[in-house]
Amino acid sequence: MVGRVNSAEQVAKLIDGWKAEGLGSAEIVKRTAEACLGWSYVWGSLGEICSPGNRKSYAERSVCPSGEAAEIRMKCQRLNGSSGSCVGCQWYPGDTTRIFDCRGFTRWCLKQVGFTLQGAGATSQWNNAANWDGKGELATMPDTLCCVFKQNKDGKTMDHTGFHVGGGRIIHCSGTVKAGSTSERGWTHWAVPKISGVTPAPTPTPTPTHKTIRRGDRGEDVKYCQQLLMALGYNVGATGADGIFGAKTETAVKAFQNNNSLTADGIVGPKTWDALENGQPAPAPLLWTVTIRNLLEDQADEIISQYGGTKTAEGSGA
Repeated sequence: MVGRVNSAEQVAKLIDGWKAEGLGSAEIVKRTAEACLGWSYVWGSLGEICSPGNRKSYAERSVCPSGEAAEIRMKCQRLNGSSGSCVGCQWYPGDTTRIFDCRGFTRWCLKQVGFTLQGAGATSQWNNAANWDGKGELATMPDTLCCVFKQNKDGKTMDHTGFHVGGGRIIHCSGTVKAGSTSERGWTHWAVPKISGVTPAPTPTPTPTHKTIRRGDRGEDVKYCQQLLMALGYNVGATGADGIFGAKTETAVKAFQNNNSLTADGIVGPKTWDALENGQPAPAPLLWTVTIRNLLEDQADEIISQYGGTKTAEGSGA
């Protein structure tokens, strides 16, 4: 829990001191974010001084949602009429502090080392390639200074942003500037800002060429899988590479997986695709001679279509 907060003047002095020490940009941004803990969230703000006038100007913007406008006024003891001065306010530690929204917080902290994030909001910041040395999904995040993002369910837009300062620790502005972890708030993505002193982003994992397929699927990936199986000597059914992942194809996939030391689940994912495209032919099958007397020819054909093999008529000498 954050106790008494720093004033804007104190943070400015700290930043000047870190620069004088010769600390790298990434370290200064981390320390700046930590020094701002407890400062207030105000919708739309970019690090302006916390004052009734500045708060009121954001609350009165035509684009400010009504709920946010009410929150801005409610949190200010002068705007809500509970006091005639800022003395006693949690954001007035004997001097002024600053106000941010989430993307304003990351933008302001990076600006202290001379870097300006391009983009008016979290989504446009994320989409601007000029901002980043690398980015990806949270599971691949390097243990270094990154901006983190929470993606909306639409899979396109970002509705929140903050900093990862190392070790899974997150600092972001929501209500106040606060600390958390990567396991909170549903963070989904990371991006390394183009500032000095940041560990280069890892090479992203290549996107799989083929989608994962299983029984019931249809389409070109299924057809290609069947063609690979057939080329390696596996039986995918009488209809061959028809693009329909049925029982016969599933059986063939499981057999292939067994023969290639893969989990025999019948699902064609990245490892199975890789093995199929670089795989060994199926082991030579054991051949059996089975005699079934008094079958009609179409009955014999039906059995062969299911189990494979050839037929000879009794007494033919074959």
